[in-house]
Amino acid sequence: MNELKTIREYYKPIQPTVSVNDNGISYRESKPNKEIEDFIYCFWQLKTQKLLKSDYNYRVVSDGCIDIFFNHKNPADNFVMGFCRKFVQFPIGKEFDYIGIRFLPSAFTHLFEVNAKILSNQSQELKKILPNFSEWINSKIKPAESFEKIIEILNEKIIGFSKTQDIVYDHRFLDSLDLIFKRNGFLDTEKDLNTGLSPRQLRRIFNFYIGTTAKSFSDVVRFQYILNAKPSKQSLKENKLYFDVGFFDQAHFIKNFKKFYGVTPSEAFR
Repeated sequence: MNELKTIREYYKPIQPTVSVNDNGISYRESKPNKEIEDFIYCFWQLKTQKLLKSDYNYRVVSDGCIDIFFNHKNPADNFVMGFCRKFVQFPIGKEFDYIGIRFLPSAFTHLFEVNAKILSNQSQELKKILPNFSEWINSKIKPAESFEKIIEILNEKIIGFSKTQDIVYDHRFLDSLDLIFKRNGFLDTEKDLNTGLSPRQLRRIFNFYIGTTAKSFSDVVRFQYILNAKPSKQSLKENKLYFDVGFFDQAHFIKNFKKFYGVTPSEAFR
């Protein structure tokens, strides 16, 4: 399983749009069991603490990952969300409780052998993609069970499933992925990914494992690098962190950031 190890070492895909100050809404993450940490970044829960006054729009920033998620109150409502080339907004009502599994980049395809490209830029009913897993969620997850108990059940299921899979790793792809992470997404994917793949092979293999091109994925990794640095509005102005990852000017950086986050950096890091 350690073929995917460097992904977790170098990449932390974060979803920062729910503030701890959001009155009435809580978001939390829990790490997976060590046996599957090379596949799964975290389990998460997004829920209301009380009935909200108006419908909530949940904004998901681009993180390069694929997520399976379901309605805790009605687990038959289960979905899969693919790679997103820009932020996505969901109106999810005045009351909700969603639980999800965030797979590290390429891990979903390695585990389930699903072409990631068919999932890109959308969420779909899980039963159309993984009918057995969808049915398992519906039959095994109980609305009355706590988040902690559900994590135990999910850990156990994915550990068991991963042991039955004969996973084939393409080292040329994984070497390309490592390089993108080590450079924080700042590289010329045509020239710098010299891992034995032609540009056409590179495009095909990234579409299959990630759901997009190496270039588009690198842009998301670069965006996530800036999020992980947790800059303040002031430090962004002073240190100009964006120059370190290839933005030539502030306007270019702001436009790129807004595409992935949905708001400008000064609004995001207020």
